[in-house]
Amino acid sequence: MARRADLLSALSVLLLLPPLLRAGDPHPTEGRLTNSCLQARRKCQANPTCNAAYHHLSSCASSVSTPSPAEEPSVPVDCVEAAQHLRNSSLMSCTCHRRMKNQTACLDIYWTVHAARSLGDYDLDVSPYEDTVTRKPWKLDISKLSILKPDSDLCLKFAMLCTLNDKCDRLRMAYGEACSSGPHCRRPACLQQLRAFFEKAPEPHAQGLLLCPCAPSDLGCGQRRRNTIAPSCALPPGTPNCLELRRLCHADRLCRSRLADFQTHCHPMDILGTCATEQSRCLQAYMGLIGTDMTPNFISNVNASVALSCTCRGSGNLQEECERLEESFSHNPCLMEAIADKMRFHSQLFSQDLSDSTLPVMERQNKNLALRPQPWMPSLFSCTLTLILLPSF
Repeated sequence: MARRADLLSALSVLLLLPPLLRAGDPHPTEGRLTNSCLQARRKCQANPTCNAAYHHLSSCASSVSTPSPAEEPSVPVDCVEAAQHLRNSSLMSCTCHRRMKNQTACLDIYWTVHAARSLGDYDLDVSPYEDTVTRKPWKLDISKLSILKPDSDLCLKFAMLCTLNDKCDRLRMAYGEACSSGPHCRRPACLQQLRAFFEKAPEPHAQGLLLCPCAPSDLGCGQRRRNTIAPSCALPPGTPNCLELRRLCHADRLCRSRLADFQTHCHPMDILGTCATEQSRCLQAYMGLIGTDMTPNFISNVNASVALSCTCRGSGNLQEECERLEESFSHNPCLMEAIADKMRFHSQLFSQDLSDSTLPVMERQNKNLALRPQPWMPSLFSCTLTLILLPSF
């Protein structure tokens, strides 16, 4: 009995510990960041040597930025010495979060020290983001869709669900107004509002609008899906060279961060197409690029193929490099499979008559999950009138 009491006492103490202190907790939240660059910078400021090295490295930013593969890096000796002083500081492993406050300031710190991590080397940028998972469930009430025609396409249904959600509707109307085509198009404002939508709208709502499945013959559905990113206003005028598009992206800390995140999590690791990380991370990285200079979109109304709005014509001796960049979107097996699986999942959510209760949908979906488990699928909980989803990221 005494041994059992001791075990129960130990367990009660463990349960009272902050989740970060529990071994194996895979779901950090933004309130428990392991090493934010903002926190790491404050620690560095308290150390005169670290602080001086960081300030010197900041002035070296243009000299130690990552060169293109065709260029030989030229780094001043004093910049290399400043980088060496930071090797053992917490700045070298710091990260940022997509929905954190002061994200821009955090990314500025990350990219200042990131060059120091690989001085003299060229490699794919490492993602600056350490992602968090929100546990709080939210409700998706599909019963209200009964006002639509039974044969309405899924893109229209997801658009209606967004309209019925105050936050999603407000954010969607904001970018719809900023991204109006014609003389009212304000591309910088459009991109800003697009980023705000995909950062702040409930993720399943944003995913539903962007990744709703359409029959190949349903051009209206395909057009609604493609216009989610307002291609006539959000994409660059004309058709720039893809390498020029990347140059513009690298000059912007936010765009560079999102591109590095995409390269990290949607990058096939071998010729067999083995993906670096799970599908949910690839989709999150892909959606993070929307609203930047590297905004991808569906190329037509009849299929779910995506591409950048750029060309490799005129790339000269960098033609192969340009084509690799373009194909990392248009012929990326990790991204293509992640999009296809998410569209299949969205289709399954509406595989029954909307006049029925939600419970049969849950049972059927849970059966599908049991037959074909996927790490990217959200957890599901049944409810009489609503479908309760945990965000899939």
